[in-house]
Amino acid sequence: MKLHELRPAKGATHKEKRIGRGEASGKGGTSTKGNKGGQSRAGYKSKMAHEGGQMPIQRRIPKRGFKNPHRVEYKVLNLGQIDHIVEKYGFTEISAENLYVNGLINQTDLVKILGNGELKSVVTFRVNAISEKAKAAVEAAGGTVEIVK
Repeated sequence: MKLHELRPAKGATHKEKRIGRGEASGKGGTSTKGNKGGQSRAGYKSKMAHEGGQMPIQRRIPKRGFKNPHRVEYKVLNLGQIDHIVEKYGFTEISAENLYVNGLINQTDLVKILGNGELKSVVTFRVNAISEKAKAAVEAAGGTVEIVK
């Protein structure tokens, strides 16, 4: 095989449909756009979500619920998970920076500690929020808690 003999695989390419190039092509005249009306004209663009006069879906379906624009989303970690993380990564301090560097959270995540599970190791916490139960468990294990804003 030589460079000048290279061809695409059979059926991989096909001729472009050339519309509006005379009656003999079978696609002349109205260029497959039908007769008259906005859709046959240049620059036609249908409105987004227009359903041809039928009541659009966003108006057929009732409104439900409420999205609070002031909601604060936390990345939640339980004490059981913290114990596992401390064993795996050898942390002495749990902070957003440590967790981010090790790929456990995203850079903009806020961290909240909850009290599910038990903490066996002494750990310093520098987090955005912590529950009362978790705080009591950390201090009982000999650790400290600092709330970072």
